[in-house]
Amino acid sequence: MCLAVPAKVMEIDGTTARVDMAGNVREADLTLLPEVRVGDYVLVHAGFAIGAYDEETALATLRDLEEITRASGDEGDAP
Repeated sequence: MCLAVPAKVMEIDGTTARVDMAGNVREADLTLLPEVRVGDYVLVHAGFAIGAYDEETALATLRDLEEITRASGDEGDAP
């Protein structure tokens, strides 16, 4: 199954960003979204930021993913 997860952009270096995905910091390629700035939320799939999110939608999506994880009984890493 493929999953794209909202993440907050913490730092940008060229076309690479450090993003926070529910407490997990990862790198994401911003080539597809050159207008993104620090503090923005992006949708990350396979290491690429593929869409921009407003904060309200991003946080609601993260809450939904957290609820799905809890309901499935999986106590591993959050999305």
